[in-house]
Amino acid sequence: MYIRALRTQIGLLTLLIGATFINMACSTNQPQPEPVDQVQTEAVESADVHHPFAPKESTPVAADAIQLKVDYPQQYIVKKGDTLWDITAQFLQDPWYWPEIWQRNPQVANPHLIYPGDILTLIYVDGKPQIQVNKGDEVIRKETAKTSDGGLKVVKLSPNIHRQSLDEAIPLIPNDAIRQFITRPRVITKAEWDEAPYIVGSDDAHLILGADNKIYVRGELDKERVRYSVFRKGNELHDPKTDDLLGYEIIYAGDARINSFGSPSAGELISTNREVLIGDRLMSVDKSSIDRVYYPRLPKTDVSGQVISLFDAISSIAKYQIGVINRGTEQGLEVGHILATYQKGELAKDRFLSTKKVARGEEDKLMVQLPEERSGLMRIFKTFDQVRYGLILESTRVIRKYDTVKRP
Repeated sequence: MYIRALRTQIGLLTLLIGATFINMACSTNQPQPEPVDQVQTEAVESADVHHPFAPKESTPVAADAIQLKVDYPQQYIVKKGDTLWDITAQFLQDPWYWPEIWQRNPQVANPHLIYPGDILTLIYVDGKPQIQVNKGDEVIRKETAKTSDGGLKVVKLSPNIHRQSLDEAIPLIPNDAIRQFITRPRVITKAEWDEAPYIVGSDDAHLILGADNKIYVRGELDKERVRYSVFRKGNELHDPKTDDLLGYEIIYAGDARINSFGSPSAGELISTNREVLIGDRLMSVDKSSIDRVYYPRLPKTDVSGQVISLFDAISSIAKYQIGVINRGTEQGLEVGHILATYQKGELAKDRFLSTKKVARGEEDKLMVQLPEERSGLMRIFKTFDQVRYGLILESTRVIRKYDTVKRP
């Protein structure tokens, strides 16, 4: 009886082992699906990622600082007339954080600029939002073909090559706003103004001059130079708190050519964009350029100042107009820095407190200073020793002289 039971157990064990080996063989011989071909991408070094908004040196930004607009588009097709700043503002509450969500499309050899027809798509990588660009003129698509086992195989098609001029690229701001920079705002000291050569007279004793008028100039001119810019004396720039003179704002009026040097020298106005007056000064042509492509970024430290002058405006400025602020080199402000403008709050009377008894001499307790309100965003575009020029990129209300500017 014992021997028969032992034989039965051995037989069952043999059957079990045999079935195991059969299953293993079947599994080994079973056809496997072909691997899916992946779209090949070139390795991208972090230093190779560059964009008009890309800084030379970037500072890491906390992920929670980047806030998407509530109604942001999942995809956007770039159109002629768009600007980078306005496109960015459709995706982000704070457009200067664009570099944090920009992703280079590995299929595009030169993604430095975007052009009309390009497709911007919002994607998520590791839970973080990123913007990917597909060039509108390239052919990059995925076709599917069935494999022998019914799976899908991805086939990569090569992109077309198309050349585009840099002038066709989408600008950061409208060209009309850029034209304001041609007015060449400058700030000089009182001594520089007093020592500059000036127009002392003209042919036919004209008091208001224009292009092609002959002029006579008194003062020391550089005989190695025949072309000069003509400037009008503008506002005196004073610090609102200390009343210190920060400089003179001078306004570009036109260009002049000197034909003969003497006492006085003789020349002519070759172009003007406003009337030229007797007493206007001649100065060397300002050859410093204004970057049309730049990286908007926040200052590294807190900055607080005031708008001390409105360029070419009387009482207020708004989007794409220019303001001057009383902050210079010592405050570390650089071209591209973004500042927010704030309007001072109104002084309101507390009508409810006025119903109570207020001691004589304490009537000021009835008045309440309301908090300041943010009115716009300014981008620094030209720097001087004592002041900075800023272009208003956004404005929710008018911006006035002596409004506050701060790091947003």
